[in-house]
Amino acid sequence: MKEQVIAVLEKVRPSLQADGGDVELVEVTEEGIVAVRLKGACGSCPMSTMTLKMGIERALKEQVPGVKEVIRVD
Repeated sequence: MKEQVIAVLEKVRPSLQADGGDVELVEVTEEGIVAVRLKGACGSCPMSTMTLKMGIERALKEQVPGVKEVIRVD
């Protein structure tokens, strides 16, 4: 599952980088929890929660079977 998560993050990364941010994969658990770190402008943006849930989490749930939730770590 980790390889699939990485592949999806590579697809969403250009959108984040266009706004001065980025995403880093921290961990994928057996339970389907994906931990990521938002970097650059995404790390301090007030809209980062929406980016995380409506963008990254939605894409991962749609494209990677078994992903249950995406959480942000600092």
